[in-house]
Amino acid sequence: MSSSKPKILVARAVFPETLARLAQHFEVESNQADETWSKDQLIAKLQGKQGAFTTGSERIDAAVLDACPELKICANMAVGYNNFDVDAMAARGVLGTNAPDVLTETTADFGFALLMATARRLTESEHFLRAGKWEKWSYDMFAGSDIHGSTLGIIGMGRIGQGIARRGAHGFGMNVIYHNRSRLDAALEAECKARYVGKEELLKTADHVVLVVPYSPASHHTIGAAEIALMKPTATLVNIARGGIVDDAALAVALREKRIAAAGLDVFEGEPKVHPDLLTVPNVVLTPHIASATVPTRRAMADLAADNLIAWGTGKGPLTPVTPVTPVPAATK
Repeated sequence: MSSSKPKILVARAVFPETLARLAQHFEVESNQADETWSKDQLIAKLQGKQGAFTTGSERIDAAVLDACPELKICANMAVGYNNFDVDAMAARGVLGTNAPDVLTETTADFGFALLMATARRLTESEHFLRAGKWEKWSYDMFAGSDIHGSTLGIIGMGRIGQGIARRGAHGFGMNVIYHNRSRLDAALEAECKARYVGKEELLKTADHVVLVVPYSPASHHTIGAAEIALMKPTATLVNIARGGIVDDAALAVALREKRIAAAGLDVFEGEPKVHPDLLTVPNVVLTPHIASATVPTRRAMADLAADNLIAWGTGKGPLTPVTPVTPVPAATK
């Protein structure tokens, strides 16, 4: 390989076509074995690298940055970037990029699928059937709650939240209410048929609560025991945001005690570990962080992360930065 190419690390397994594209511009060290690295191993792998293709599982913090002084850019194959210490990166002139927009509709599809599975007790009933327990029909067997005509409460009304709102309002005739840090403009509210309310009113009113807020220290445990206590005992809670938005331990207690009807979770505190109590309550649908997992969307996410690296490497600057863009030159070695 030409020594003039900048060196990058691709920290997780990715499509071979993505690696081939990157190899046209960079000297690439990949991880197609998809090994899980410790922080020390990540630091060792980043030595001499100017760029990194990352996922949510690689924490880029001050310690990593200080140990890897040649690092200039980290491109996340995700819309979320809570694995980045943005302040530390900005202070050191290290660019961070994410992959927004390309996964919006796919993730909204999944959010609605998880809502439907939760409300209609799909996995609970499947487990029952697979265990050989289905012997006869009964009037209340796995009777869940309606989606059509019910009240959908969305906390976090960014692109994905708006996508879920549109599906609910236009597809299922749901009454959509939402809470967000800032209110949407009137045109967007009309498009989503959504009404802005306070968080407490949303929790008290909604039949189905869907969480789509980005993770930050300020949003940690947005839903805890106190918030769950405001919800209807017939309500459901769906989290497709990030682990840590919900207090999983408090949720497990509420589900066991039937304080709410059911929950659907695609993300967890400390994932891939899942709070053991969530594994023992029947009224929860659990999926392993797959909201954006369709082949076309994952390809688009990988392509955008690669595009960010290539744009930086060719001196054009990042396409979707999440850190301040200062005149940071592309690597020359």
